[in-house]
Amino acid sequence: MPHSVSLINTIAAALGLALALGFVAARLRLPALVGYLLAGVVIGPFTPGFVADAAMASQLAEIGVMLLMFGVGLHFSLGDLLAVRKIAVPGAVVQMMVATALGMALATWWGWTPGGALVFGLALSCASTVVLLRALEALGILDSHTGRIAVGWLVVEDLAMVLVLVLLPPLGEWLGGSSASGQAPDGGTLLRALGWTLLQVGGFVALMLLVGRRVFPWVLWQVARTGSRELFTLCVVAAAVSIAFGSAALFGVSFALGAFFAGMVMRESQFSHRAAQESLPLRDAFAVLFFVSVGMLFNPSVLWDRPVQVLAVVAIIMQGKTLAAAALVLAFRYPLNTALTVSASLAQIGEFSFILVALGTSLGMLPPEGASLVLAGSLISMALNPMLFRAIAPLQDWLRARSAWARRLEQRDDPLAELPMTTDSRYLARQVVLVGYGKVGRRVASVLTANDIPFVVAEQNRELVESLRASGIAAVYGDAVEPAVLIQAHIARAAMLVIATPDSMNVQQMIATATTLNPQIETVVRSHNGDEARRLAQECGCTVFLADETLAQAMARHVLERTEARQARATAPAPLHSRVG
Repeated sequence: MPHSVSLINTIAAALGLALALGFVAARLRLPALVGYLLAGVVIGPFTPGFVADAAMASQLAEIGVMLLMFGVGLHFSLGDLLAVRKIAVPGAVVQMMVATALGMALATWWGWTPGGALVFGLALSCASTVVLLRALEALGILDSHTGRIAVGWLVVEDLAMVLVLVLLPPLGEWLGGSSASGQAPDGGTLLRALGWTLLQVGGFVALMLLVGRRVFPWVLWQVARTGSRELFTLCVVAAAVSIAFGSAALFGVSFALGAFFAGMVMRESQFSHRAAQESLPLRDAFAVLFFVSVGMLFNPSVLWDRPVQVLAVVAIIMQGKTLAAAALVLAFRYPLNTALTVSASLAQIGEFSFILVALGTSLGMLPPEGASLVLAGSLISMALNPMLFRAIAPLQDWLRARSAWARRLEQRDDPLAELPMTTDSRYLARQVVLVGYGKVGRRVASVLTANDIPFVVAEQNRELVESLRASGIAAVYGDAVEPAVLIQAHIARAAMLVIATPDSMNVQQMIATATTLNPQIETVVRSHNGDEARRLAQECGCTVFLADETLAQAMARHVLERTEARQARATAPAPLHSRVG
């Protein structure tokens, strides 16, 4: 027997205790995430009893982040990122500036140096990608437009943090950190560091998009041809970890960002859906290790030594960032539900915050209590974040019922929220109302266009609605859960409702609204879950298609067949007794 088994000890203790405490948390109607974090606290160095290897747990957590971001990339194309750039880029930049300013003001009031205040504020400004993805997956909205906005927002934050990590060392010598030379660097040093970072990131992105999009799907195809499931799974995991490591070693890009782009280029393969399914168990297991490793960094004594400061940090993370993000999303004329979902997505901090704190401490910029406060804020915000997501729907209903301002937000004078007066009458009766214009929606629309069947698109992406109208396609902007949006799509006289959006949260409510306005309407829905599909088919009487590699084609073919059948019945001569009567 070997004497050094720290890896086995760490994995066994982390997963075993996470299972036990996660089960207890679930029975208490708390997120299982709370149990995972508490498991890390129990086996961490700040509590009595067994102490796991924190460095080993941290490396295992990095693998979890890589696999999770790789899975996101498999579902998030470059087109998805570009589709939300008009809100994700300015939104992320402004939100980070607001959160950083709030953190700096608080730290300055406590008497910290400008450098320490800057590191502290930046650490509070960036959200955890891992926490966000787990929340969006649990809600079933990762592939929805709102989910893409949230993920795109965090991708922009990650890119910004890459620049911050490179620029922080030269800035630290100006702002109160330790300096080897004792002299402040000149402006040219800072510009060279910035230029080199931009060149590295740009080179990595160009390499992945120009070369990776051709090479990696080809490699996956060659491995799939062997018929070996083990080799296929190994290829997926090796690609995620190797590309993430290579991006960090060669281009200075974070592991998470490298794995994300690896998934994006793998998405070009016809086996991307299978790759996501094969890597799912490993992603879940290592994601648990990530949360356990976060808990191991937490010193509970900070809660009673500095309770007021901890509350102030949590307030910035869960209120300051949330309100800033919600205001920005509403300023871009998006619905209240989108604003609440995106703001809840950002109401926590995570992996980049820890990296930044470690760097700030090593540079002598951040005081020792700063790391404890950031970790306390991270732990508390991670534990409370799933509850915040659960509160979105009740809060939205409460605001609509009691606030005239909230109701006005849903009924703003938006030119894209109604069809133009010049819309041809063929789109206003016996048409198909198509909710969602993603991959499946586009396929359905192309089949309808090819067969000259009129349809109206209801979509939450403003830029996409503008593009559709410019190309001559009838489209209205808004959330189809709202009766006003379906009314503007003339649902009352429509022949069929096709729900092609992956957002499964409000499908039943959408169907109920449509059938209230048009009891004779036929409904076709996409779903990612077999149980949900059976429930919708039984309770709503609709036709449901489960998401797989042939979903778009099968759904489009069904819509075409049913539409042509309804048109044939509508144009058939009436029976003799009906004409006489």
